[in-house]
Amino acid sequence: MNRMATKGQNVGYIRVSSIEQNTESQKELLKNVGMDKVFEEKISGKNTARPQLQAMLEYVREGDIIYIKDLSRLARNTKDLLNIVEYLTDKGVALKSIKENIDTSTNFGKLMITFLAAIYEFERANLLERQRDGIAVAKMQGKYKGRKQVVEPANFNEVYGKWQKREIKSSVAIRELNISEYAFYKFVRDKKAEAQEKGCANG
Repeated sequence: MNRMATKGQNVGYIRVSSIEQNTESQKELLKNVGMDKVFEEKISGKNTARPQLQAMLEYVREGDIIYIKDLSRLARNTKDLLNIVEYLTDKGVALKSIKENIDTSTNFGKLMITFLAAIYEFERANLLERQRDGIAVAKMQGKYKGRKQVVEPANFNEVYGKWQKREIKSSVAIRELNISEYAFYKFVRDKKAEAQEKGCANG
C-alpha cells in the first residue's frame, strides 16, 4: 500500500527571520493552495529551538502534505533538511516546496532529495578529510588529546526505548541522560548497528 495515498490535510509552515519581517507573501502563496492548518513563527533559521516547526512535525499524520515557500524556510542546512525529510517520509507525510517545485511524494522530488543527500555526503567527506589532516598535524606537534570517552549511561536503554516509540523528544532524552547531543546520537547509532548485526546473525 502506498503510504502517501491516504487523504490527509494540507499543512503550511511559515517562517521569517525577525520580528520586523512580515509573513504576508508566504501567507498569500499558501492561501492559493488552500490550507487546513498553518504554523507560523518569527525566528532565525539558525536557531535550533523552533517551537512551531517542532509542533508541526508532531502534528502531521500519514497522508498530510506540508507546504513551504522554499526549503530555506524549513531547514538550517542540508543535513537539517535531510533529517526532516526522512522523519516526514517515515510518517507518510509529503513535503512540497513551492519555489523549488519539489514534491517528495513524486519520483522527481525523491530524486532531488537524493541529489541533496549526495552533495551533503560529498561536503561531509571533504570536511572529515580536513579534520583528519588537522588532527595528524596536531599529533605531530603533540597538541592532540582526542575526544574524551563518554560511558553509556545506565538508563540509556530505557530512555532510548521511549525515544524510539516517540514518547519523548530527543531534547528530553538528552536531558534525562545528562549527556551531549553528539554522545546521544553516537549511542543511538551504536544501538542500531547492534540491532542490524543481530538481525543478520538470526537471518
